[in-house]
Parts: sequence; C-alpha cells; structure tokens
Amino acid sequence: MIESEKNIEKCDYLCIHEDNINTVKETMPNDETLYDLAELFKVFGDSTRIKILYALFEAELCVCDISQLLNVSQTAVSHQLRILKTNKLVKFRKEGKNVYYSLADDHVCSIINQGLDHINE
Repeated sequence: MIESEKNIEKCDYLCIHEDNINTVKETMPNDETLYDLAELFKVFGDSTRIKILYALFEAELCVCDISQLLNVSQTAVSHQLRILKTNKLVKFRKEGKNVYYSLADDHVCSIINQGLDHINE
C-alpha cells in the first residue's frame, strides 16, 4: 500500500441507509434551485456588500450616506448596490432626485440576524 493511501477513508458500502437516501432524494431541490441558492450565498462573500446590508439593516440610506459611512467611493457603492438589487436583497425608492435604499424584505433581515447569531455563538 502506498503511504498516501493509508490516510484515505474508504467506504465499502457495508451499510447503506436506503430510507435516508430516499427521503433526501424526495426533498432535494432541483439543480437549478440549488445553483441559485449558491449564487445568492456568493453575494454575501464580499465584505463591502455585507457592510452595506448591515447599514441598511439599521436605516434607509442613499448612496452618499453609504459612501460616507463606509469611507468608500460613491462609484464603488453604486456598483455593489447594483449587485444587491440584481439579487433582490435591496430595494430603492425615489424622492425627488434622491434615491434611498433599504433591505428588500424580512428574509434579508433574517439572513443577517442568523449569520450574526451563528458567528457570535
């Protein structure tokens, strides 16, 4: 046996739990849904976007406010907001020439709260 093979766990299929496998197969979302879920979670992989989401968790803000708060250019904020809008995580409303951003819905609040709860355990 080669040295590298010693550390590899092997599954000899001695004990397959068909009932568990069938339950998971019945409830597993289709590949497209799982792909979309993976793409959603990728959006949370950028610290600037997380900061923007957290700021909007606290208050409705315009690009200038977010830029000032995070010490990031307005261009960078606008770019990140576009990604967040595309992924239905933020919404906006216009008031005259001003555009104000907020979290899209309570699901986004829940994701942020659960993430914070998880890392603070």
